[in-house]
Amino acid sequence: MGIAKFIESVKESLGLDEFKKSSKKKSIKNLLKKLNSKKEKITKLIKKDKKQKELQEELDIVNFQIKKGEKLLAKLVATK
Repeated sequence: MGIAKFIESVKESLGLDEFKKSSKKKSIKNLLKKLNSKKEKITKLIKKDKKQKELQEELDIVNFQIKKGEKLLAKLVATK
C-alpha cells in the first residue's frame, strides 16, 4: 500500500472530510496521532461494555492502520 492510499483509507475510517495534506511525514504523523486517540476512546468503551463485538473489530482495524502507518513513517525516515 502506498502512502497516498494509506492516507485516503485512514481519512475514510476516521471520517475526516477536511484534512490538510502537507509533507508525507507530517501527514502520516498527524494521522497516527488521530488513530491513537481513536484507539484510546475505543479501548475505554470496550472496558465499559465488553460485549460489543463491533468495537473490537473497529479496534482491530485501527491497530492495523497504526502498524501500517508506523511502517510507512519508518520507511520515509530511513530514506532521508
